[in-house]
Amino acid sequence: MTAPIRTRLAGRPAVLWGLPEFAEESGFDLGAVPYTGRVLLESLLRAGDDTAAAGLGKRLAAGEEPGLEMPLRPARILVQDYTGIPLLVDLAVLRDRVSEPGRVNPALPVDVVVDHSVQADVAGRPDALARNEALELERNRERYAFLKWAEGAFDGLRVVPPGSGIVHQVNLERLATVVARGRGDVLHPDTVIGTDSHTTMVNGLGVLGWGVGGLEAEALMLGLAQPIRVPALAGVRLTGAVRPGTSPTDVVLALTERLRRENVRGLMLEFTGPAVAALSAPDRCTIANMAPEYGAMSAFFPVDAETLEYLRRTGRTERDTALVAEYCRRQRLLREGDEPRFARVIEFDLGEVGPNLAGPSRPDQRIPLAGLPGSFAALHPAEPRTEGGVTDGDLVIASITSCTSTSNPKAMLAAGLLARRAVQRGLTVPRHVKTSLSPGSRAVTRYLRDAGLLDDLEELGFHVAGYGCMTCNGGSGPLHDGVGDAVDRAGLTVAAVLSGNRNFEARVHAQVRAGYLASPALVVALALVGHVRVDLDRDPLGADADGAPVFLRDLWPHDVELRALEAEFVTPEVFADDPAPQEGWAAVTAPDSAVFAWDENSTYIRPPAYADARPRSGPLVGARALLALGDDVSTDHISPVGAIPADSPAGRHLRERGVRDFNSYGSRRGNHEVMARGTFSNPRLRNRLTGDGDSGGRTLHLPSGERLPVYEAACRYAAEGTPLIVLAGRSYGMGSSRDWAAKGPWLLGVRAVLAESFERIHRANLCAMGILPLLLPASWPELGLSGREEFHLALDAVRETGEARVTAGGTSFTVRADVQSAGEWDVLLAGGTLPYLLGRLRDGEGR
Repeated sequence: MTAPIRTRLAGRPAVLWGLPEFAEESGFDLGAVPYTGRVLLESLLRAGDDTAAAGLGKRLAAGEEPGLEMPLRPARILVQDYTGIPLLVDLAVLRDRVSEPGRVNPALPVDVVVDHSVQADVAGRPDALARNEALELERNRERYAFLKWAEGAFDGLRVVPPGSGIVHQVNLERLATVVARGRGDVLHPDTVIGTDSHTTMVNGLGVLGWGVGGLEAEALMLGLAQPIRVPALAGVRLTGAVRPGTSPTDVVLALTERLRRENVRGLMLEFTGPAVAALSAPDRCTIANMAPEYGAMSAFFPVDAETLEYLRRTGRTERDTALVAEYCRRQRLLREGDEPRFARVIEFDLGEVGPNLAGPSRPDQRIPLAGLPGSFAALHPAEPRTEGGVTDGDLVIASITSCTSTSNPKAMLAAGLLARRAVQRGLTVPRHVKTSLSPGSRAVTRYLRDAGLLDDLEELGFHVAGYGCMTCNGGSGPLHDGVGDAVDRAGLTVAAVLSGNRNFEARVHAQVRAGYLASPALVVALALVGHVRVDLDRDPLGADADGAPVFLRDLWPHDVELRALEAEFVTPEVFADDPAPQEGWAAVTAPDSAVFAWDENSTYIRPPAYADARPRSGPLVGARALLALGDDVSTDHISPVGAIPADSPAGRHLRERGVRDFNSYGSRRGNHEVMARGTFSNPRLRNRLTGDGDSGGRTLHLPSGERLPVYEAACRYAAEGTPLIVLAGRSYGMGSSRDWAAKGPWLLGVRAVLAESFERIHRANLCAMGILPLLLPASWPELGLSGREEFHLALDAVRETGEARVTAGGTSFTVRADVQSAGEWDVLLAGGTLPYLLGRLRDGEGR
């Protein structure tokens, strides 16, 4: 076992595991190992696994596939409230079921950032922030009291209160240390696992991390390592230079399109090449943020001089920055010209990227500015209709939102400058456009105000609506008065544009069919036009006071201006002060107790039914397909996050209990009764059992053929003792880390999903809920299946062989289990993470 080295770095005692010394002793060239691999090597050395580290180092230095399953113990865990509250509910249930509740306690530091619950109920007016924050506290007081109980009950758990900012931006600006200091002065790379898919954003600072479901995070919190099969480490070699007028959003949308096409699903990407040095740290973080959108596990930028400068710019002390520099240089983790070897290299020329958008329903649907009207016409080819002053193709939401862009000063200053010039020319935003500004931290508001640009944004209706995810996460609130009614009456196809990272169908708003991603400046420009039937290259945004046309090129900021503003106003001082908690948050109280006092009448916090799941065994006989789905089904399709419709099964359930303000599905994730009823209820979900169009959250009960809401059909199957499966196509589970997209189907009785391919996080979440992910050899229609057959799955030897035989109607075929480690099999066959953890805890107590 390699011995730790005791030394001094930045004037302080330090203990570290020497990567250069180990590489020399083991006979491989550390300079040829990708930096991502160096972080993994250090983790293996610190765990005492020299043999695995030597093997991994030699393979990576030779540019080979890793071929290794390893346990990962990150430095810390990062949680947001939509995923964090159900995670803590699960831990509270475990405390109920063991004799020593204190044994259920985080083994790692945990930060819970409350950022998902605030909604843009009020927008486009000066009091929007105050009113939205007041509504947030009023609606979520019970949830927040639970969080305060958890903060007091669990050691090492810190809650960052609402109003502080978006979790990933808070991570960049305040939480990430790049180099972590553990007990006994042990230094090691800052690594993080988060219960949000965009945890990868911090990869832009040289911090390795990725998103997992809450169930995996629970196991990590209780001291278990995360078993990972190290995927191929691919290099994305950046060349050329970003052209003037091209935004960081333009670059990442172009990369998302390209990398989806390159099929980097599940890979660890590392950005390399001569153009990396010219990208600012915020630009890198924008690229890393969208790793889930192009399918990668991580998107790593090694630490370099720009990383160190970012730490200084965001208020880190010189001493801490010096420690990062010395440690990374000492461990050869500081990028200073190394060109590592990769199993695969993808070349990307930044100079080929120009202004663009993505839509209307996926982040990889990149279109040039001139392609916007054609994109909408493909979605709505008929002649535009008008109802109540609203027309097909009108923009009803324009939101500067999301850590993806609001963490990038260049992008935000560009939006402010464009707004200033629009105001100077007398342009205004049409009444039907709901505008909002949701910065990822209060630092953004400070530098926009200091630069004099906040007033211009507000003049166009972009008032600060809150410091949270808001529109990006579906918390967009109602459309302007009369607009939603007009949309429903005529069935209009209307649009939203946001500076976020996802535009899946019905994610932004249930009444909006077309969603476009764009830079903050383009969000402002499209808001001025008021619709998406426009070629921004050729058509004017509007007319000035003299009637002269005003074009986008007339308002577009110059790079020189942006650099000057950033240098003057984006200073360490704007990041220096942590925001004071909201007054309402300080007033929330919670009992001081080791176990949680459940309220049987609560509609927010309930002990979940899946806690007592039984180990799975035997075949699935006489199973039915609850739904038969196509390609690119997202977690938003499976488990919606936004508003709860009053006439839905979840809405009726809440009405029956006297609830008037339903809040959102995301806020109700601590109540499995609501979430089960919301599963597969997305109005844009296309279930082929009910026809080719949107199913509206309905399916067929078989064999009766009766068309029912999915929840009601599942209840009938349960009463009949019929096991359920789901059929799907490629990329099943696109999108977020939400484990409710696996918990919900389990509660409906789904025990296997048969799909052509799974997205990384959702596949793991299925295993963590005891749902077997099975890979079809072809699309299910090509196999001759209609989805209406009875399915028989022979599963007795599936762990030993990795395969199962499926018989359906007159068709028989073999499927492969997409279970990627022994640890995943253990959890899956135990019935899921909670029963698995409970078994381990009881074993430790001697049962």
